[in-house]
Amino acid sequence: MRRGIAATALVASLALAATACGGDSGSDKADGPVTITWWDTSNATNEAPTYKALAKKFEAANSNIKVKYVNVPFDQAQNKFDTAAGSKGAPDILRSEVGWTPAFAKKGYFLPLDGTEALADQDKFQASLIKQAQYDGKTYGVPLVTDTLALVYNKKLFQKAGIGTAPSTWDELKTDAATIKKKTGVDGYWGSTQAYYAQTFLYGEGTDTVDATAKKITVKSAAAVKGYKTWQSLFSGKGLHKADTTADAYAHIQDAFVNGKVAAIIQGPWEITNFYKGSAFKTKDNLGIATVPAGSAGKGGAPTGGHNLSVYAGSDKAHQEASLKFLKFMTSASSQEAVALKNSTLPTRDDAYTTQVKSDPGIAGYQGVLAAAQPRPALPEYSSLWGPLDTELPKIAGGKESLDKGLSNAELAIAKLVPDFSK
Repeated sequence: MRRGIAATALVASLALAATACGGDSGSDKADGPVTITWWDTSNATNEAPTYKALAKKFEAANSNIKVKYVNVPFDQAQNKFDTAAGSKGAPDILRSEVGWTPAFAKKGYFLPLDGTEALADQDKFQASLIKQAQYDGKTYGVPLVTDTLALVYNKKLFQKAGIGTAPSTWDELKTDAATIKKKTGVDGYWGSTQAYYAQTFLYGEGTDTVDATAKKITVKSAAAVKGYKTWQSLFSGKGLHKADTTADAYAHIQDAFVNGKVAAIIQGPWEITNFYKGSAFKTKDNLGIATVPAGSAGKGGAPTGGHNLSVYAGSDKAHQEASLKFLKFMTSASSQEAVALKNSTLPTRDDAYTTQVKSDPGIAGYQGVLAAAQPRPALPEYSSLWGPLDTELPKIAGGKESLDKGLSNAELAIAKLVPDFSK
């Protein structure tokens, strides 16, 4: 869920073509250092420089290991790794989105990390994030950064409208949006049509796209329909911005928010550095961060996102051992603190939330809403389930098809992804 990645696609593709992957150790001299290849999927502009610097620091401390760093656009990485691993030519290490981890583990592409030095500090990590890195009882990734969605809002616009606190329910948000429009002339809320963002409305009704335990598709259950109706209702009304179904919708929403043209949106911490670049948040303390509003279930909930570092199971022993050492270094408290301070991302271990890290109001704010984050089930197909909804939800929000028709289409498509699930 990031901006600015498409522009690097061509350069990254050329780099990948020229990169020797971990499955091929032929480039290593018998008496020389081991060279491990790392595919980093972070934002090339805002985040990658920090990771490059840490890789160099690791090399300085480990003269027998070299790191070949490759930045891969996030929206291409899953398919590229899948193809590379299937042909035994994948990199030694992948910065894997949490939803990819069980899928690649199921295919045998990731090395189990239990009992290795990469997980020596396992008890320091948030337990829910370790669980999210597991599949079939084994751990296939070390949590590097985490995230979730929150209601982010412009404090000055809320105060100008006479509103002192963030809304705790969707109905309160509608009321606040109308008040903000009346008092300031600015829309109070602009919602997304992307399935990942709409997930918060399902959690607010105590449901999900599927019930992984019961092996049942629930995207069209009564609770899910209720959640999607609430989501749909937030595209029309005073102070509620109409649905943007264009290819650049994400950029439009983000730009409007950071420049004070809309008072609130739902967004993740990967945009913290971009928030601060906007004219509305030159003063960082103007950024308000709150748990997403609650549905009828009584509490708000948002998906847990983030990235793990995983090791390719097809690499040889020497490359795997070097990779495990690299994972331990990159996910250490000091490395995570460095990443948080430079990139304004959220650490995955408690001892990395130092006083200095928490002095960033963006990080402190998002840390405060992590309790409402819901880990994804260890279902390899889970992240793929948003694909059908990404096709249907813009049509529904744009008035091109009914909610019933759109959810029926999504249900049929999801059934093909999890054929052993009942409806």
